[in-house]
Amino acid sequence: MEPPKPDQAGLIDPADLRAAYEGDGLPESALAADPFTQFARWFTEAVEAGLPEPNAMVLSTASADGEPSARTVLLKGHGSDGFRFFTNHTSRKGQDLLANPRASLVFPWHPMRRQVVVAGSVERLPEDESAAYFHSRPYGSQLGAWASEHQSSVIGSREELEGRFARLSQKWPESGPVPLPGFWGGYRLVPATVEFWQGGHDRLHDRLRYRRTDSEWLIERLSP
Repeated sequence: MEPPKPDQAGLIDPADLRAAYEGDGLPESALAADPFTQFARWFTEAVEAGLPEPNAMVLSTASADGEPSARTVLLKGHGSDGFRFFTNHTSRKGQDLLANPRASLVFPWHPMRRQVVVAGSVERLPEDESAAYFHSRPYGSQLGAWASEHQSSVIGSREELEGRFARLSQKWPESGPVPLPGFWGGYRLVPATVEFWQGGHDRLHDRLRYRRTDSEWLIERLSP
């Protein structure tokens, strides 16, 4: 299908963008018994398909009074204990999670006509786990975490940020260790639900959701 042409003003109406979804669908028989195994399968397939940054996920949070916000962060671990990511505790998302420790994740694997939606509670990772990951990061990323100490706050200019980075590089040269910031660390989202979405023809998409019960994971098909 050819892309729509711009109008007289040189703009494209998003309502004119259409794509047909084809594929084998997602039958219940194809699913693993638990969402963690199923996610590992799909994540591996996304990596093998060459998707750019397949670990990019939209993290949605809400403040204590229910004001929502969303942003893209990177998944840095997954398993039967949940989904792990790292960030600044003083950022907007960090403050949201402190006041309202529940969140949702969306993995938008558009080229594969797939997405995964995770929702559940969020808890901080132990400091030793945060430190281990922090010191595995490139030197510049470690300094960057310190330079953005007041993440989400207003700053005067790009030069102000770069100046802070330069001063930190003198304080902690690459030849020595960079300490773990006290305002930075990891989180784990422990899911209550995990939905696997596969695009289907005529918008008859497959939506299969794992829902945690007291003793097991219940698989439910949702209307598209």
